[in-house]
Amino acid sequence: MTLDIEHLRNWIGRTESRNDIAAATPVQGLSATLDRDDATPQPGDPVPPCWHWLYFLPMARQSEIGADGHPQRGGFLPPVPLPRRMWAGSRIDFLRPLAIGSSIRRDSRIADVSGKEGRSGSLVFVRVHHEISDEHGVAIHEEHDIVYRDNPKPGDPVPPVQLAPTEHDWVRPIQADDVFLFRYSALTFNGHRIHYDRRYVTEVEGYPGLIVHGPLIATLLLDLLRRNLPDSTVTRFAFRAMKPTFDTTPFEVCGRRSEDGRTVQLWAKHTDGALAMEATATLA
Repeated sequence: MTLDIEHLRNWIGRTESRNDIAAATPVQGLSATLDRDDATPQPGDPVPPCWHWLYFLPMARQSEIGADGHPQRGGFLPPVPLPRRMWAGSRIDFLRPLAIGSSIRRDSRIADVSGKEGRSGSLVFVRVHHEISDEHGVAIHEEHDIVYRDNPKPGDPVPPVQLAPTEHDWVRPIQADDVFLFRYSALTFNGHRIHYDRRYVTEVEGYPGLIVHGPLIATLLLDLLRRNLPDSTVTRFAFRAMKPTFDTTPFEVCGRRSEDGRTVQLWAKHTDGALAMEATATLA
């Protein structure tokens, strides 16, 4: 497969804007999916941190969907000719919360496209900057990292396992079954087949099971913080996916507050102790 990085770098600077309404129904749906006992959201209530991912959803026509369930390559994102696509991480600044019922806008820009050869083949990294605004101006800045890679080949080296921290203040076990993953895919209008089509994910992309969405794990980490520090205000959140998480085994979300009380270390880990995702939340 020919990978022309210079051609893909022509997408740097490309922009896209989307408008939406911060509706209550998706917030109520995600609350139910996370098994929260929240009150019914009312106009003016704050949208929880990172729940802005419920808005500005991709609305590609069915005829424009690719074989993997994503919209076909090209358009705003560069047409990277590698089959595996992963939300690898984000860095998000919350200037103030969005409000239920408000008119919101997301302005996006391709900030960088780069590539390298890894131990298991070619990798392409796309960094997207998002700016989310409402009637009062900019509310959220986000940098979103996307990684594309090839399907594994026999004999590819197995990446080393990084172990998660063992000391935590809070921990919550998560069983991400088919229904849980389907409900999150539906809430985010995510047609990517790796999250619900077991035959596709195992036979085509070569994974052992359905993949838990990266942003869902990040949301679960922030949800752990909210359950244990319900009155806290998150001003910054950064996370990085370290290892895929599958529906075949449960996993845990964990957290530890710093001595100064201003930051919280959050992570997800597998049953064998492997680190699945690491994150840091900064509190006001």
